[in-house]
Amino acid sequence: MKKFKEYNIAPEAMTVLQHSGIKEMTPVQEAAIPAVRSGNDCIVQAPTGTGKTLAFLLPVMEKLKPGVLATQALIVTPTRELTIQIAKVAQELGAAYDIKTLAIYGGQDIDRQKERLGRHPQLVIGTPGRLLDHLRRHTLDLTTANKIVLDEADEMMKLGFIEDVETLLTALASDHQLMLFSATIPDRIRALAHRFMKEPREVTIEAEHITLDTIHQVIVDVAEEKKMEKLCELVNEKQPYLAMIFCQTKQRVHTITMELARHGFLVDELHGDLTQAQRTLVLKRFRTAELQLLVTTDIAARGLDIEGVTHVFNYDLPRNTTDYIHRIGRTGRAGHDGEAITFVEARQYEQLRRIEAGLKNRIDKQRAVHGRQKTERHDQKRAKQLQEQHKNAKPLSKYANRKGAEHKGTNPRSRRNPAGRTAAKPTADRRTRSGRR
Repeated sequence: MKKFKEYNIAPEAMTVLQHSGIKEMTPVQEAAIPAVRSGNDCIVQAPTGTGKTLAFLLPVMEKLKPGVLATQALIVTPTRELTIQIAKVAQELGAAYDIKTLAIYGGQDIDRQKERLGRHPQLVIGTPGRLLDHLRRHTLDLTTANKIVLDEADEMMKLGFIEDVETLLTALASDHQLMLFSATIPDRIRALAHRFMKEPREVTIEAEHITLDTIHQVIVDVAEEKKMEKLCELVNEKQPYLAMIFCQTKQRVHTITMELARHGFLVDELHGDLTQAQRTLVLKRFRTAELQLLVTTDIAARGLDIEGVTHVFNYDLPRNTTDYIHRIGRTGRAGHDGEAITFVEARQYEQLRRIEAGLKNRIDKQRAVHGRQKTERHDQKRAKQLQEQHKNAKPLSKYANRKGAEHKGTNPRSRRNPAGRTAAKPTADRRTRSGRR
């Protein structure tokens, strides 16, 4: 891998990267940074966790003019969490380039956002709905923005934001450069690119770079009613520093969180029904390791880069390969090793095969101990207990029978036992005796 200094990155930005422990480029950064620097429209397809954020932030920051008090670049993301994540990196790099940045998303005080927009940040990062809200209120002027990044474009399409994105694109400067970053490029995204892009340069990074090299993947065959027991067993066995547990629905997340809390784990939940303040608090507690386990929906599968996540548990099997990649991509980041454990029921193996086909790789399988194996283990334990009892038992008399060790080998009612005999009671009838007299 090449180093950032070979790409003539500004010394101030290099200092920021080195402070974060980043020295070498990832494959997507090597390929995308020159493409973005060229000024051409770009389509970059790469899986989560490959370093896409720096791949567009660094070259975009280089082109912005600190002295011009106007919005010059726009980054659109599908979720608040991804917006916050990118804004954090942008703020650090912005200090190196003397660029003002601003994050805009729902759940914040809109009047406060208006005030900050009035200070004319050069780079704005936000979600489609809130950006469009400010555009309609005329508090956001995009006619001066000539660089726009659509990050996780496929997720925006899935969440129904494409129409909002198209409205934003029509408000840009006519000479804008459009950069599209996504894990997959569905037909709808292709159509969007064809409409708004001019001869885009395409960069494709295969999924194997992230999913197979740094993450140990395991399938655990377990029945639905045994999942919680198995999850607790694995958490106690693996002792993760931080672990994320993915479920399909918000109700499922709440149920699993309550059950884990009942077992004594430090756990909380993250899903779309929480307010922004609640989400921020939960993520802060998880980042600082006040929580060990975070149970969440796929809302946290993209954009969250939390240091220290050593394990990912797929409590519910993902629907497709893309969701699987995004989920397990929360661990094994920045070259660190991670482990992804996926629970699979007997009826879900066809779905698992489709995921493996997308990965172009088979996932190791570990069977849960149940059925015959569990019975054999119980029988072995019982046999050992009986053996210990037999070793410590007192010798039985020759009269012992199936009554066991409690029987003393004697029968007080037996005629063979003189001590057990009792004096015979007179039973003769007095009338009989008197008759004989």
